[in-house]
Amino acid sequence: MRARFKDKVVLIFGAGSSGPGWGNGKAAAAVYAREGALVVGVDLHLDAAQETEAALRQEGLSMTAMAADASTSAEVADVVAQTLKLHGRIDVLHNNVGVTVMGDPVELSEQDWQRSLDINLSSAFLTCKHVLPAMLAQESGAIVNISSLASLQINQYPYFAYQTAKAGLNHFTRAIAVRYAARGIRANAVLPGVMDTPLIYQQIAGNFEDVEAMRRARHAASPMGRMGTAWDVANAAAFLASDEAAYITGVVLPVDGGKSCAAR
Repeated sequence: MRARFKDKVVLIFGAGSSGPGWGNGKAAAAVYAREGALVVGVDLHLDAAQETEAALRQEGLSMTAMAADASTSAEVADVVAQTLKLHGRIDVLHNNVGVTVMGDPVELSEQDWQRSLDINLSSAFLTCKHVLPAMLAQESGAIVNISSLASLQINQYPYFAYQTAKAGLNHFTRAIAVRYAARGIRANAVLPGVMDTPLIYQQIAGNFEDVEAMRRARHAASPMGRMGTAWDVANAAAFLASDEAAYITGVVLPVDGGKSCAAR
């Protein structure tokens, strides 16, 4: 076991899983905790965060579970205040909040468009807004935003609002990186490609004839011939958040089995 995050405080928004198994946020909590971090895992639903906490406890690891709506400023501010009261600092902010709102511009309601922007983009603005003062006081910190390969590639799914919001998240990440580079704060984004996580069975499967058809199509979409997993995303995020990446900031990193390099 490495200890890249020994005694470091990692605040994860979106630490629960949308269904059985290991989603990106849940796996990230495990990776950080396995490497010595003091993890605070936040989810919209407290029971989802507590499920992650229980999974870590089975490994002899610990996590403090909290609940908050990351698109609501007051709730984010409260979680940040609780984390600072508990641990005194925040070394890593990991944003894993997202939802795939389906619909093209004609059929998508204005309310759903705004909801997608609020959850997929504004949530990162709010978490940064409330965490950055602590990182600036420390003169150190790492921010990892989980974006999506859909921010770069247009695929067959009709989720215009999601693609737009995640593209905005990429640029937001780069802007944060440049703005605060001289203050010891780094910001990077991870772009998962076709991943086999609980989310796809909840939000993507309905676009296919059945679950197996979805799985076949997603495996085939990767040059490696298979989907990735939440662990691939979590390991990439942990590297970017670690001191091993001390000179890396403003990076938008696809974790996609080569899909971003392949013909569209």
